[in-house]
Amino acid sequence: MALKATIFKADISITDMDRNYYNEHNLTIARHPSENDARMMLRIVAFIVNAHEQLQFTKGLSDDEVPDIWQKDFSDVIELWIELGQPSEQRIKKGCNQSQQMMIYAYADNSFDAWWKKEQNSLRTRKNLSVFTLPESLSTTLANAVDRSMQMQVTVQDGQIWLTIESAGNSECIEVEIEKHL
Repeated sequence: MALKATIFKADISITDMDRNYYNEHNLTIARHPSENDARMMLRIVAFIVNAHEQLQFTKGLSDDEVPDIWQKDFSDVIELWIELGQPSEQRIKKGCNQSQQMMIYAYADNSFDAWWKKEQNSLRTRKNLSVFTLPESLSTTLANAVDRSMQMQVTVQDGQIWLTIESAGNSECIEVEIEKHL
């Protein structure tokens, strides 16, 4: 019998002064059985940073044909393709060819460093690709804040991101630093 996805709810209020984006998102997140809390929170952070009315989670780990998150316009053109971790060269090629913009988000750990050293020269040739990392230490902080039902308030100003997560009576304010590599 196959394991089923675990469902999480996140009500996110975003105040992004850098992009003049102010909106509420009520997300239902299906966490694949092989996905851990840190990766799921990386998906949520990537969603927050790129928040848009058409941005949506896909089947992700359950479907090799789609990214973790994407944004399509009304004519089904993929405007944004978002991958997590260290995707293969074939996956990056697919994302860059099928979308107007591709972004990769990862935690800056040893595996990312090794992947980056190996891939950075070929990645630089892709004009519609951006690569971002979050500090490795943030993965534990974000994972510890996970609850099945979360309320999040996000403020973005001058490139700084403040994320307040309320869950099960606890509230934690986290400063999220994102480094752009490409």
